Amino acid sequence: MIPRSAWRQRRRTAAALLSVLLALCGFAPHAASAHPVIAIIIDDLGNTLVEDRRAVDLPGPVACAILPHTPFSVRIADLAHARGKEVLLHLPMQAIDDAPLGPGGITLHMTRRQIQDTVRGDVASIPYLVGVNNHEGSLISMHPGDLAWIMQTLHHIGHLFFIDSYTTTDSIAYQIALENHVPAARRDVFLDDVNTPQAVGFQFNRLLDIARDKGFAIAIGHPRPATLSVLEAELPGLAARHVELVPLAAIVKLQQRHPIPWPQSIYPLPAAPGKPGA
Repeated sequence: MIPRSAWRQRRRTAAALLSVLLALCGFAPHAASAHPVIAIIIDDLGNTLVEDRRAVDLPGPVACAILPHTPFSVRIADLAHARGKEVLLHLPMQAIDDAPLGPGGITLHMTRRQIQDTVRGDVASIPYLVGVNNHEGSLISMHPGDLAWIMQTLHHIGHLFFIDSYTTTDSIAYQIALENHVPAARRDVFLDDVNTPQAVGFQFNRLLDIARDKGFAIAIGHPRPATLSVLEAELPGLAARHVELVPLAAIVKLQQRHPIPWPQSIYPLPAAPGKPGA
């Protein structure tokens, strides 16, 4: 069996060789950040009390994303605000698989007026909001018209940022938010797609690696026992790992300095005659 130290040395050597090859090919890899920062959102709050309160009690500025019109939405918002946490509206948006959304959801068949009224009602239902992120939404987040109506409403309300939960790689929610003058950022890591402590721990370490590479990163998790246990154990030790947990608002400001480009179209226009590859 190869010792762990030998594996680490091999990985460092391989990384160094890759950097040299990239430089020779004209690619400049991102320099590791000297002060990486992360933000974490706990989604799906508002339906239970025991697990939600445990999420609110996590150390540091972990953001709390609360579903609208749920039994404990206002109570959890009160608790989160009292503990200095950012409160987000976890806006239900239709998914490709048409998963149930619960109250306050945005669906593709809705008119502009219905979407605007629903967003306003959802925002009004939860106190202390500083931002919005989408619950589900893999269908709506690919539709620029519906997204524009959502973002125009948020812009009119004012003071709210938007976090694209990025439930599909075809999402354009982040870009549509910016086009409508809503400050925005995008999720990098889901902590608990696989709901075991080992899987959550792996994703947490991946979050730190992304932050070290580009300077900042956002993770989303849920009030599940494995997720909460890992965060309770790992968050107090971040300083020793030279990573800082910061409010989402700080990441949004950083993202504004490093905007994400529009995704390449999956339906590219044909080349113009006489201009191959144009």
